Amino acid sequence: MSKGGYVYILTNQYDAILYTGVTSELRNRTWQHKNNYYPDSFTSKYKCYKLVFYIFFESIGEAITEEKRIKAGKRQNKIDLINKLNPQWKDLYDLIEE
Repeated sequence: MSKGGYVYILTNQYDAILYTGVTSELRNRTWQHKNNYYPDSFTSKYKCYKLVFYIFFESIGEAITEEKRIKAGKRQNKIDLINKLNPQWKDLYDLIEE
């Protein structure tokens, strides 16, 4: 049985920078971003700590494929995804159920 995966998007306090990632443990990975676990990372450098979008896939392979598709797309496509799920761009971290 394969472990599922999440595709997620983080932003900064001004909703100006978007970071797209993939993980099998969304709560832990988001916590790492919020706490600068990797201080030299993109999210630490640009202070992307707010989780504004996530979607679960049954397999990590599907999640990776979707992450690549989202990353390859235009910025507006990412904004549209966020607006569809989270039009107020609230931090969804406390809503994660794993």
